[in-house]
Amino acid sequence: MSEQVEVLPTQAIASDSRTAISWRDYLELTKPRVVALMILTSVIGMLLAAPGVPGWGVLVWGNLGIALLAGAAAVVNHVVDQKIDTVMARTRKRPVATGKIAPVDAIVFATLLACVGMAVLMWQVNHLTAWLTLASLVGYAGVYTLFLKRATPQNITIGGLAGAMPPLLGWTAVTGQVEGHALLLVLIIFAWTPPHFWALAIHRKEEYAKAGIPMLPVTHGNKFTELHILLYTLMLLAVSLLPFVTGMSGGIYLVGALALGLRFLQYAVRLLKGDDRRVALNTFKYSITYLMALFVVLLVDHFIFF
Repeated sequence: MSEQVEVLPTQAIASDSRTAISWRDYLELTKPRVVALMILTSVIGMLLAAPGVPGWGVLVWGNLGIALLAGAAAVVNHVVDQKIDTVMARTRKRPVATGKIAPVDAIVFATLLACVGMAVLMWQVNHLTAWLTLASLVGYAGVYTLFLKRATPQNITIGGLAGAMPPLLGWTAVTGQVEGHALLLVLIIFAWTPPHFWALAIHRKEEYAKAGIPMLPVTHGNKFTELHILLYTLMLLAVSLLPFVTGMSGGIYLVGALALGLRFLQYAVRLLKGDDRRVALNTFKYSITYLMALFVVLLVDHFIFF
């Protein structure tokens, strides 16, 4: 009975709201803030790939193609997570969750974005970047969203690789090949992803539990998760020093990476000691600042010493 009562308002919303669909609803499907963050790291990969600044063609067409494919993956995520989104407070107003945009229409939109994105990368950039970007889309929308997210509390750890790809995509757009230093950028984001998302998962533990998503705090408790946040933060600190160790960067980056990493470690220790949702949220927010600042310092170091 309770499920029927909850479904009826949603259907009513769907019937009333589909006539009021705007371009903003379709833009929301692409998760523009997430895509913007990905494009920022893609640009960083482009700028670090070679001395000087890449040509405008690579910057414009490369990031456009990557953005279109990333947006397509985000749209698929909306469709797959439709039922989950109706349960969680931060997602229940999404266009597919409310019924404002039909799942079939969303899939058609995602297919269009993906086809145009692949065409742009194939014809204006290079085939390697196109196929790597498509693999990232499949990894996020298929492997992570369809399977890992619901199958294991290590979903973020395993599925984080797809989200770590943009710097490599930017790098290959410029050079046309996969290189070791580009993989270091991927490794940094890969190590950063678990403490970043687990901090948010602690803050929204009840919502994930209600939605049936086996996030680590739900399945193993806060203390276990906080310990793993600390361990991954230590690993991240070590990984973040590899660009200096391998000669990719100089002293400016070393100082910046140490300062930012130690601050992240301080948040992780406070979280483990206090088990406070506010500290978890602050840790999540700092993790975003950390990643952006780390790459900015890497760029500054690169352009000073190239």
